[in-house]
Amino acid sequence: MILITGGARSGKSKTAERLANEAAARLGRDVLYIATALPTDEEMAERIARHRRSRPQGWHTYEGHSRLGDAVRERSNTHSVILLECVTTLLTNLLFDWADGRDPQSLDYGALERWLAVEIDDLLEACRTVDGEVIIVTNELGWGVVPDNTLSRRFIDIAGRVNQKMAERADEVYLTVSGIEVKIKG
Repeated sequence: MILITGGARSGKSKTAERLANEAAARLGRDVLYIATALPTDEEMAERIARHRRSRPQGWHTYEGHSRLGDAVRERSNTHSVILLECVTTLLTNLLFDWADGRDPQSLDYGALERWLAVEIDDLLEACRTVDGEVIIVTNELGWGVVPDNTLSRRFIDIAGRVNQKMAERADEVYLTVSGIEVKIKG
């Protein structure tokens, strides 16, 4: 498993797509792109459309954000390369599913993190069963200003712990900064 992390617009997607193309050429099978974004507004819908248009011909796409371990297991027979983009968006969507419109001040963040851990652990276990390459993209969120609200601070904490777990289990980890990738593990 390869993990690619970095800030927003740092070049993570470019690195992930290059690695996926190289792995597909080496392994001789198709790429499955797991897209976790939801079109929550016009700007996000356009962003999703732009990503769809930019993917290479021949790549298959699965769009979803829950029970991704099942999606990986079901499709790993036909795809030797799986690229998941992105964990941060996945966590965001799962958080909003779990919160179900409740006031962020009333949420039990410990229960949320335990629930998210089940989803992430299942995804990581599924990734271990892939006979090929799994590439996962995530964001580094803890390098900026500390947010002024509980939900954002808690989310950064949770995402940071998820990233640490993924990096620990990854065979390789890349950090991207200003379009430059640096291999930091593997």
